Formats: sequence, structure tokens, C-alpha cells
Amino acid sequence: MSGRGLPREPIEDLGYHVVTHGQKTFNGVALLSRFPFEETRPRLRGDDDDLHARFLEGLVMHGKTPLRVACLYLPNGNPPGTDKYQYKINWMKRLLKYSKENLKHEQPLVLAGDFNVIPTADDVHNPAAWAGDALFLPETRREFRALLNLGLTDAIRAVSDQPGQYTFWDYQAGAWPKNNGIRIDHLLLSPQASDRLRDAGIDRHVRGWEKASDHVPVWIDLDLD
Repeated sequence: MSGRGLPREPIEDLGYHVVTHGQKTFNGVALLSRFPFEETRPRLRGDDDDLHARFLEGLVMHGKTPLRVACLYLPNGNPPGTDKYQYKINWMKRLLKYSKENLKHEQPLVLAGDFNVIPTADDVHNPAAWAGDALFLPETRREFRALLNLGLTDAIRAVSDQPGQYTFWDYQAGAWPKNNGIRIDHLLLSPQASDRLRDAGIDRHVRGWEKASDHVPVWIDLDLD
């Protein structure tokens, strides 16, 4: 959602600090925190011409423990073989560079959001149906693995290796009742954040609510004390 679309005041009334980075009727990302932000930065570095609102990072302090969270909305990339797909791959390479730089600080870091990446065949109900999609192409998955190979941990897979853990069900063709889903929303943790991981999960029941989003919440519980 765009920054204008977020109901800021009711959220702030609940005690949250709110930072948004959005485009009217287009892309948007946001961060909410019970703690004040020490710093925030919009946009993913590496391409001054990329004005899409797809990235927002913030740093908070929990006592003496810093926590950096980067909220992202990675490009979809469809259809393959077009500039849209190349933009997706280039964006992922920029994210890889950002991650490398931040891992040098050896602090808790969380990359969170809609990655538009199906990492493995265990993360999709019908792999054959997605074989030619930008979310599941070998090059897309290779770029995602490059992130993990830096030492980042996929939080959901850290607590469970069970298949069928989906975060998205299309509105069409009865995908939700048939559990025809995919896992494309991820929380990737630096080693310092992974060491503090107590639990992680997917609130799949939210998809059954009236007028629900086609995505559901993914969450982690970190021990920052």
C-alpha cells in the first residue's frame, strides 16, 4: 500500500512508531515499532534511477541490542524474458550487496517482506503449474540461494521443514479452498538474529477471513533481552 493508504493515527494511538515509504496507488512498504527509530532509510541502494517504493529499513534499540529491519517488496518479474524480469534479477543482486555490507556489522538484521520468490518445490502446491513463472524460475531461485549462502537463515525453515507451508493463495480458481498456495513471503535472519530466534510461524487462518488479502502474516519471535 502507499504511505497515504496506511491508517497512521489509529496505529500510533496504539503506541507504535510508524514510518512509511510509498507511491500513490502503487508500491509501498512500512515499518511499525514499539520503540522509537534510531534511523530509517528508504530505497535500496545501487540504482539512482529506481524510484519504486519497494524498500525501507529502520534501526531500533532494545536496551543495548540494536535490531535492523529491512521491509521489502521485491519485483514480481513477470513475464520472463522482458525488462520486468531483468529488473527483478538486478534488484535481487542489489539486495545481495546490501546484505553483504550489513552482515559486516555483525548485528541482528531481518529482511522481511514479499520476496516474490518460491524457493523450492516444497514451497508450492503444484510445481509444474509455476515452472515458467518468474517467481519459480531457476535464475530467481539461484539469486535467493545466494542470499542464504551469505549466512542468512530462512526463519520458517529454521523451525519446520514440512511442505505445504504457504503464505499466498490466488483469488482465482478456488486456490484457497483447495490449498493451492505458494510460499513467497519470507523472513531472513542474520546469524546474530538467528541466534535469538525463539519461534516463527505463518498465520494461514487469516486467509479465510472475509475480504482477506491473498497474502497472510508471517512472524518471528526474537529474544533480544
